[in-house]
Amino acid sequence: MTTLSNHVPDPRLITAFAERRDGPLHRINPWTKVGVVGVLVLAVTVFDRLALLAGLYGTVLVVYGLADLPFRRLIGWYTLPMLFIISVAGPLAFLEPGTPIGGAVPTPFGGFSVTWEGLTLFLELSCRSLTVVTFSLTASMTTKYTDVAYMLGRLLPRPIDQVALLTYRFTFVMLETLEDLVKAALSRGANFSEFWSNKRLYARILGMTMLSAIEQSERLVKSMEARGYDGDLTLYGDVPRPPARELVVIGACYAGVVAYALVGVYEVIPV
Repeated sequence: MTTLSNHVPDPRLITAFAERRDGPLHRINPWTKVGVVGVLVLAVTVFDRLALLAGLYGTVLVVYGLADLPFRRLIGWYTLPMLFIISVAGPLAFLEPGTPIGGAVPTPFGGFSVTWEGLTLFLELSCRSLTVVTFSLTASMTTKYTDVAYMLGRLLPRPIDQVALLTYRFTFVMLETLEDLVKAALSRGANFSEFWSNKRLYARILGMTMLSAIEQSERLVKSMEARGYDGDLTLYGDVPRPPARELVVIGACYAGVVAYALVGVYEVIPV
């Protein structure tokens, strides 16, 4: 449903790309992708220059393009992380001391202005967040479900892995329930263009979705128990260890980030 997937990552679309496409990233070992996520998290934490962060973000966008994934969907899916970035980093652009950009905006509490340092900080936080979000979407859209389920079972302790697997599977049921409720409301003349004027309708739809989800989850548990479910989802599959060349690349990436942290940031090793 486009109204749900324009601004929220649709797990059905993500699963379809992972299962039906066969691009260059689909053939990379899933454990390598997990290692790249770790490298990116470490890199965006360590890098303290806008040029490095922007270059890292640009590299991830190139990888996203090489995987032949839709950029139009990606722009829409940026809505949620950008809301978080604006709510957190937006005020910092005004509060960061430095050289003002243009004039100050007079307020009862004094003049407020965006500084060059504040703008740089905002861009740095944006690059940090969007880098990890973009590659996480890239990895999820190029990794089959059986591989993801196997890695969750290996990485997460029990019963967290079982909760994660059941939550992922039940997400599709909740989306179908929400779509049915939205279609029913639209067929009765509802208008979703204005949020505040229709906030009661949004609240009723959300409440009905949760109630329907609880009822369906109870039926799902009973049906699984009737089929012998004892708290363990057996996963038939295996993800082999990455090939040597991928291990070398991941090791070099970690070494490069750590070396930059020791030399450029913490100055443990003098240049």
